[in-house]
Amino acid sequence: MENCIFCQIAQHQLPAKIAYEDDQVIAFHDIHPAAPIHLLVIPKKHITTLNDLEEEDAALVGRLQITAAKLAKELGFADAGYRVVMNCNQDGGQTVWHIHMHVLAGRGLSWPPG
Repeated sequence: MENCIFCQIAQHQLPAKIAYEDDQVIAFHDIHPAAPIHLLVIPKKHITTLNDLEEEDAALVGRLQITAAKLAKELGFADAGYRVVMNCNQDGGQTVWHIHMHVLAGRGLSWPPG
């Protein structure tokens, strides 16, 4: 999608501090971190919300989770722990209309979140 900020990052049209990239997924540091480590893991394919996922996207969504776990191990916070969150639509806290996974770590995280 042309105006989507995450599509622009995925296409290297906007700068980002990239933590990981392959042919289907890109992960980068959030510019407004909610924790000492706050990564966003997104598919390069534009999918607006979780409600827009199709059966054919199942492997892609699994790849997002595998990427989050891989980054946790590589960046050294897997054993201490981390949180993975995906928000859907306005009441769910989604503010960018391209599915994305938040990976938060680097401090104790309480439940429920605020």
